[in-house]
Amino acid sequence: MAKSINWVVLILVLLLVVQFHIVCKKLSTNCTVYDDPLPISHGFYQPSDFIIGEMVSHIFLLQNPLSFDGQPALKFADKHSFPKNYQNVLALAFAVKEVNENHQILPNITLGFHILLNGYDLGSTTYKATLDLISTRHKFVPNFKCDTQNTLISVIGARISETSAHMATILASYKMPQFTYGSFSSVQGDKTLFPYMYKMVPNDPFQYMGIVQLLHHFNWTWIGLFAVDDDNGDTFLQTVIPLLSQNRICYDFTLRTPKRTDMDNLLQRFSEIWGKHRVLVDSKANVYFAYGQPTLMHTLRISLFIAEQYSSLPLGKVWITTSQWTFQSVSLQKIWDTQIYHGAISFTIHSNQPPGFQKFLQIIKPSWAKRDGFIQEFWEQAFDCSLKHEESKEPCTGEEKLENLPGILFEMRMTGQSYNIYNAAHAVARSLHAIYRLREKSRTLGEGQRLELQNVQPWQLHHFLRIISFNNSAGDTVHFDDNGELIAGFDVTNWVTFPNSSFARVKVGRLDPQAPPGKELTLNDDQIVWHGNFNQALPLSVCNDPCHPGSSKQKIEGKKFCCYNCASCPEGMVSEYKDMDSCVTCLEDSYPNKDQNECIPRVISYLSYKEPLGITLVVLVISFSLITALVLGTFLKYQDTPIVKANNRNLSYILLISLLLCFLCSLLFIGQPGKVTCLLRQTAFGVIFSVALSGVLAKTITVVLAFMATIPGSMMRKWVGKRMANFIVLLCPFIQTIICIFWLSTFPPFPYRDTSILTTTIILQCNEGSPTMFYCVLGYLVFLAIVSFAVAYLARKLPDKFNEAKFITFSMLVFCSVWLCFVPTYLSTKGKYMVAVEIFSILASSAGLLGCIFSPKCFIIVLRPTLNNREKMVKRMS
Repeated sequence: MAKSINWVVLILVLLLVVQFHIVCKKLSTNCTVYDDPLPISHGFYQPSDFIIGEMVSHIFLLQNPLSFDGQPALKFADKHSFPKNYQNVLALAFAVKEVNENHQILPNITLGFHILLNGYDLGSTTYKATLDLISTRHKFVPNFKCDTQNTLISVIGARISETSAHMATILASYKMPQFTYGSFSSVQGDKTLFPYMYKMVPNDPFQYMGIVQLLHHFNWTWIGLFAVDDDNGDTFLQTVIPLLSQNRICYDFTLRTPKRTDMDNLLQRFSEIWGKHRVLVDSKANVYFAYGQPTLMHTLRISLFIAEQYSSLPLGKVWITTSQWTFQSVSLQKIWDTQIYHGAISFTIHSNQPPGFQKFLQIIKPSWAKRDGFIQEFWEQAFDCSLKHEESKEPCTGEEKLENLPGILFEMRMTGQSYNIYNAAHAVARSLHAIYRLREKSRTLGEGQRLELQNVQPWQLHHFLRIISFNNSAGDTVHFDDNGELIAGFDVTNWVTFPNSSFARVKVGRLDPQAPPGKELTLNDDQIVWHGNFNQALPLSVCNDPCHPGSSKQKIEGKKFCCYNCASCPEGMVSEYKDMDSCVTCLEDSYPNKDQNECIPRVISYLSYKEPLGITLVVLVISFSLITALVLGTFLKYQDTPIVKANNRNLSYILLISLLLCFLCSLLFIGQPGKVTCLLRQTAFGVIFSVALSGVLAKTITVVLAFMATIPGSMMRKWVGKRMANFIVLLCPFIQTIICIFWLSTFPPFPYRDTSILTTTIILQCNEGSPTMFYCVLGYLVFLAIVSFAVAYLARKLPDKFNEAKFITFSMLVFCSVWLCFVPTYLSTKGKYMVAVEIFSILASSAGLLGCIFSPKCFIIVLRPTLNNREKMVKRMS
């Protein structure tokens, strides 16, 4: 059933084409659709000439108002040309009218113009038309000037870049100022090739850059490309495709449309378009980027009409077009639906509305026929009536209103091309006025011969055109840069179409070449109207659904980079945005969440004074420090008692002070690690503890030497005394100090942020710099403890009431046990708990020394003072 419907649609289309072909054959023997029919024609304006295709107008000076009697030279062979171009001529006429009515510009001078019509954009016809411009009127005699009343001063043309280039080839020989009111290629921008050309439109690459920014703005990465099938289309694709690729945008297809469609091969064109309709129907792209001359729109309308009929669904897309695109139509197409272009976005030539232009349009009537060579043909085509009372058409009343015409046939608001023509005419007039004012100040030259304005040569305008700057009646500044390009941008226009073939232009943005890089495009998204298929939601145009956060793109072999699969991020990596090319690792101070779509800040961890563990350790440190200070005070108070004097009182003081410092150095391990604290932690602990252990060792050796000295004939008597003790106390810490100095000078400890231990936490700790040196310091302390333990163990049974060897033996046993347990525990813990283990080991070993060595003495001094005298001690020993 569906196939039958498709064949019916195809037959209806073919019948429409055949009927269209027959109608055109009746109207003309040389009927061409989508192009301009006449090789060369010309007309004279009063007040306007109608232009079908390429307009070439040249400004000349008139000493008297222009009058033209007789019939216009222009005759039309095609009834289906583009009435909309008539506004270009009216814009020129309006500009000249403003100049002539303004007594401040060229007073007592009447500015006129002449229009030539180049129907085909062939180089040969363009060259001939250009030569006709520089010939005497009505006589094709190039390079001869026989009419002194009409002085050619500049040329405005053309709309198509090839035509402008052909004209410039000849006009450059005369240094004739030429204004192009349409877009131009990058070749034309070469000032060395076309030094006398003034461009009213920014170059094409600037448009393409703006369109790329537009695509990025809406995240459209999958588009379709339409280009006219000619050299310009080739250049367009060669320029745009790499630009899109560089900006991570892909195209689904490229569709080349014919430059022109003649009736003789229209059936063949329909067959070609029918074969391409599947591309339009099946494409996932919702955005189409179209480039081409105005005729491209008409060919596309045929293509899209077929595609819609075949699919039975409206082909709702977002059309993006360049400034060459215009919404215009031949008379036969005015009944065709234009809703397919609803919501299109164009980079249109900047335009504004000069005051009085619409009022000027409202007085246009067919009664101007004697002075306007084009208005009759325009009126008949636009209103589909006959001023000549033809039987096939209804007669024109002459009271039809231009404002009632649909926008595809005529617009009441000045278009961008018309605005450029208007500005070009004013630029020429004001440059002439500058010359006029300059010569008015000059009195005479030579023998009193006065220079007249008609003696102005075209090349003399260039100096003034390059420096001219003025505000037109619409309020815009007209000024050319050093390359002869008008300093202007593009309007971003949103086209809102209506069922009656009318439309509204809505300016939704601006492309400004003077803006900072990256800020050239400004858009008002809220003002944009989209095609009805999108329900006013922002259209999506991507090859596939986007990859959500937590996943990344995965290339599909054999497909463009805009088409991809989505793969979840590997463990430890995240993707925070849609369509990320690859997952990334979080910064050191953050970690991935469960969904791997966000980096969460890590918790900073160190042994703080504010947490319970830190507070507990601080309380212990302060408590043991106070106890040690209390014991030291007690010893100082009872320093003359026998129990304090026993086993070298000074060694007891050194041991107590070193133990006090050992307790206090534990505070260096609490709090946020810093550079100074990291340097002092282990070194201060190692040196102070070596002092304490050296004092214990000195006490033990003193007892052994004292006992050995009592043996008759012993050689140890000379070692008994303070010298031996002082030597031990100085030597042992000195060795530890040398080890610490070497450590600090080679691999000093430093603050370190450890992110590898815990995923959610950053551990602030001191990196020891060299673990070997750390264990050397610790090993030396253990060595001193073992030596002290061995000596004390051997001296534990020596006969002495106040022999401390037993207590030192127990204290060294506690010390060695603590530090032997410390090593595996230290290595098995991480972060602040590792620091807490070391603090606990310092406190436990120091407390063991304090308790085992000094608690018995303090017990006697405080609780049993009667035992703390020499008589009792001697008595008990005897």
